[in-house]
Amino acid sequence: MYEIKFSQSEKEYQLSTKGGNIFIDDKLVDWDISKTDNQSFHIIHQNQTFNAHLVEVDYESKTFKLQLNGKIIELELKDKMDLLLEEMGISDLDQNQLNDLKAPMPGLIIDIMVAPGDEVKKGDPLLILEAMKMENVIKAAGDGTISEIKAKKGDSVEKNQLIIQF
Repeated sequence: MYEIKFSQSEKEYQLSTKGGNIFIDDKLVDWDISKTDNQSFHIIHQNQTFNAHLVEVDYESKTFKLQLNGKIIELELKDKMDLLLEEMGISDLDQNQLNDLKAPMPGLIIDIMVAPGDEVKKGDPLLILEAMKMENVIKAAGDGTISEIKAKKGDSVEKNQLIIQF
């Protein structure tokens, strides 16, 4: 079970999958979707066509920016663990201490936007990691000061490889 919130409407939807089918608010989503490239999709739903392009992904905050028929749409995804933590009242804990940044997936470092000694705030972009032909902006999970950068622009990194120390 997932919860999706669109920033434009603030409405929340429940998304689930059963037997290979997708359900939104327990209603079967009847669509024809085909991938046109690594970041784009062609969708037919209720006799309407849509072109969707994934513009930006932030895996840390689970936010996505899509271009749907030319219009930018931002959405936030909460998984079972996020919903459980929220239900327990511990989803908004203050993250005062930043942990070391490790690569969330294998990829190529396209750009590093910080240097040792830089102070960063939660949400500040730290680097761009290209993975599966998608550029992913990796952002700070909290406030902190950059202690050391263990990789450089152009480096290939493996999943969980240390990149930045705070």
